[in-house]
Amino acid sequence: MKTYVILLLVAFIFLSCNEGNKKVEHISEANTEQNTLTTAETIAYKNGLEKFEQLDQIDFTFNVDRGENHFERSWQWKPKENEVTYIREKDTVTYNRAAMDSIVMQYDNAFINDKYWLLAPFNLVWDEGVTFSTTHKEKAPLSGKEANVLTITYGDKGGYTPGDAYDLYYGDDFLLKEWVFRKGNDSVPSMTTTWEDYKDFNGVKIATMHKDSIGNFKLYFTGIKVN
Repeated sequence: MKTYVILLLVAFIFLSCNEGNKKVEHISEANTEQNTLTTAETIAYKNGLEKFEQLDQIDFTFNVDRGENHFERSWQWKPKENEVTYIREKDTVTYNRAAMDSIVMQYDNAFINDKYWLLAPFNLVWDEGVTFSTTHKEKAPLSGKEANVLTITYGDKGGYTPGDAYDLYYGDDFLLKEWVFRKGNDSVPSMTTTWEDYKDFNGVKIATMHKDSIGNFKLYFTGIKVN
């Protein structure tokens, strides 16, 4: 089996907790009863969390273009079975996330990075340990358009990015438009990208393209299949 240097971009891992007293009125897609959800929960459900929880498998290819340089790797994920398959060139590795050794860990680190770029809104509900700000409105850094903002901050210990912060810019439809990563909760952004080219996969809404301010960096998804 070939050994690859795993490209790990910023691992946007969101570990959620209660968002203070901020609540949003929302109609559940699973029924017609009105529920009161936090902003974070509403973002997750508006992106199709309920539909995703019914899925057996999702396939996707993670792509990164930096100028003329291209990188890609593909995944098959069975959430209910906790099984992951990594595919790149002639290398294929299948493992269960409940039983990993040090060799498999390098693949899983890459998987964590890639699936969070793919499904970050759902992690606002899935994970634990992060604090949420109250929401407010301000101009998004790339488009200059007014947007709602929710800031997420890690605790100082645990996780892949302890102490880091993320600013999510989203529309009134609760779909992300842009996000900012701030390492160590610094006031200066470490990375800012768009969330665009949304596509609907059996009720799961996925932003298939992310770009920086000049378009030199592009992170995008192809080959998405939702079963």
